[in-house]
Amino acid sequence: MTLTLPHAPGPRAFGSAADVTADGATWLTSAETYPRRVLADWRARPHEPAVLSCGSAFDVVSVPAVFGRRMVDRLWHEGPGSGPVALHRGRVLLFAAPGTAQRLPSLLRWEEWGSAVPSLLCHGAGDAVTVPPLARGDHDRHGSRWVVAPDTRSPWLPGPEVVLWACVRAARGTAEPAVGISIFPSGDQSAKVYDVSRRR
Repeated sequence: MTLTLPHAPGPRAFGSAADVTADGATWLTSAETYPRRVLADWRARPHEPAVLSCGSAFDVVSVPAVFGRRMVDRLWHEGPGSGPVALHRGRVLLFAAPGTAQRLPSLLRWEEWGSAVPSLLCHGAGDAVTVPPLARGDHDRHGSRWVVAPDTRSPWLPGPEVVLWACVRAARGTAEPAVGISIFPSGDQSAKVYDVSRRR
């Protein structure tokens, strides 16, 4: 699979918070029916979370926090990076390309490692999500903060294949290491093995 490089900055330390830029806030509210009103209300209360619609500007994949952290680590250290990422009430919110919420569950059902992925909540068309405040403040009160904050009007967003790749990598990374089984007794590791199959 060919992965496109993102235009977003790398994540900060996972527990730290980042601020949304003016362009990032404009992009986040662009999915709303009345984006200017929503943006004005949000800017008037920049330390409060907001509820935004999914499906047109972005989809959101919500993952349990520990597994989500592994996914983000894989995306940034082995893959193409991520779009905006937030923490909200014990879950990681991965912002993804529109259509990801519809396609990802079926891709996971077909994937060998899909059963090792914890429950994902995929928010797409017709759904809404609570996102962290625009600016850092008393974010612990809300249990909400940006890890990779939106900083442009057109951020790179991973599609369903990239999110699937991160899910599989994170699941494989948490699996128990394979147990090595030898056909030799422990004291006879240097024994010679001969091919006794009949050649035709």
